[in-house]
Amino acid sequence: MIPPPPLIGDGQGKYRVHISTLGKKLADALGVPFISLDTYFWLPGWKQSTNDEMREKITKAFAEATDGWVVDGNYTRRIGTIVEETSTDVIWLDPPLALSLPRIIWRTFLRLSWIARMSRIGLGVGSDADGRKMRRLGGWGRDLEIWFAEVQRMVKQG
Repeated sequence: MIPPPPLIGDGQGKYRVHISTLGKKLADALGVPFISLDTYFWLPGWKQSTNDEMREKITKAFAEATDGWVVDGNYTRRIGTIVEETSTDVIWLDPPLALSLPRIIWRTFLRLSWIARMSRIGLGVGSDADGRKMRRLGGWGRDLEIWFAEVQRMVKQG
């Protein structure tokens, strides 16, 4: 059995990927814009965009990214399913607890002591494994490196 490609895409060489931590690196590899939903939600002074404002900004950003995009963030409660409906791939990084827990504790300490800025990225859980858009990558180690190398190889092959 042939393994599935690292990204599915739309069949025409365009990728609209919903991902978190690895987003910027993946966008650079694919040659498409990286869209952080946080930048559309948060206004100066930590004010929040309205749901309609945010949805309008994201719709515009998607329309301008004609060759595809990579998105991070999860604002389904605010903007509906616009990201899920239009993405060709969803990448879910699922690091082991032994890796993520120390990082969470360290970041929390830094934020509580005002050494680092507060993060606005939430933790979302979801799956579209049956719809084949979703990839769940266990860990941030070797599995992730292998997957990203496959993406880079796929891009080079055109």
